[in-house]
Amino acid sequence: MNMYNIDIQVKTHFIATHSDEAANEYAFAYTITITNHSDVTVQLLKRAWKITDADHKITRVAGDGVVGEQPHIAPGESYSYTSGTVLATPIGTMEGFYSMVSNAGDHFDVEIPSFRLAIPNIIH
Repeated sequence: MNMYNIDIQVKTHFIATHSDEAANEYAFAYTITITNHSDVTVQLLKRAWKITDADHKITRVAGDGVVGEQPHIAPGESYSYTSGTVLATPIGTMEGFYSMVSNAGDHFDVEIPSFRLAIPNIIH
């Protein structure tokens, strides 16, 4: 557990309408809820993702904030957002971390545990 007790929850969803199996394009949405269980306000500054498809092809994505925001999350509060990615395979994983800062100026990273992206009912 990180020192600031930031909890990360992930829900994933396959988006068939944005996928093209013939072109090996599988679209997934993910909704992440970040909950601040600490007693200080924190701000999410950056994100870094490692996206791995079933062929072990790794894509790394990093940048400022999430969905164009750098949210402040007060003690006991949660922040949720939905984003997406496209894989070349019908199954894959994502993991990474958020770079955050406390209102006291302490910079720290919060791990985003690996989560699975998969089309429903796939046998693998």
